[in-house]
Amino acid sequence: MKLVSWNVNGLRACLKKNFMESFKNLDADIFSLQETRMNREQAIVELDGYSQYWNSAEKKGYSGTAVFTRIQPRSATYGLGYDEHDHEGRVITLGFTDFYLVNVYVPNSRRELERLDYRMTWEDAFREYVQKLDAVKPVIICGDLNVAHTEIDLRNPLANRGAAGFTDEERAKFNQLLSAGFTDTFRKFFPTMRGAYTWWSNFNRARANNSGWRIDYFLASNKIADRISAASIEPQIFGSDHCPVTLTIDF
Repeated sequence: MKLVSWNVNGLRACLKKNFMESFKNLDADIFSLQETRMNREQAIVELDGYSQYWNSAEKKGYSGTAVFTRIQPRSATYGLGYDEHDHEGRVITLGFTDFYLVNVYVPNSRRELERLDYRMTWEDAFREYVQKLDAVKPVIICGDLNVAHTEIDLRNPLANRGAAGFTDEERAKFNQLLSAGFTDTFRKFFPTMRGAYTWWSNFNRARANNSGWRIDYFLASNKIADRISAASIEPQIFGSDHCPVTLTIDF
């Protein structure tokens, strides 16, 4: 089974930048999107053989997630179950026979860390949520987690220490999530690889110079980590300031 996750930074814009070609070439069984920035009726997305699940933000043109799957889920839920966290379209959970898929777009702490306190509250609620799911059956978490875990996960760690996405607080919450029973699937295969990034700033030719951050992930319950056969980052695919990440797992 192949899964793909991609922050498309606005699906309507990405559709004009060869999204459909990339979608077909990646040939995923389950394809998760973050930062769709649209309601479903705002664009025609025709995907033969795929069921579509959307969770859009109440604020127009902001946030949002979607999942396209050719494997029919047994259940679909939206959000974390907390009113304070469920107005921005950040979480979709699909229940399959052998696992839960949680597609997530984690809130950005923003410049000057104006949303860091909220981010900490959100992280605790999210961790509690996936732990409850994991007690029922294994969980695969995918999406833009908006944090570079370690210094090898971004090009300039010293210059960015304390910036949104690389604060001690955000990195500690990521550690807590892993410690709750999850595996960073890319690092399972490439524990020390440098230069593997999934997001690049639009300034100073960051992508051309590969001056990026790894903030998009597939995490899997430890209990199914041995079933993972491949994990990759696809920087050759354009259309967004992020690139897709993939996971292949055997069920």
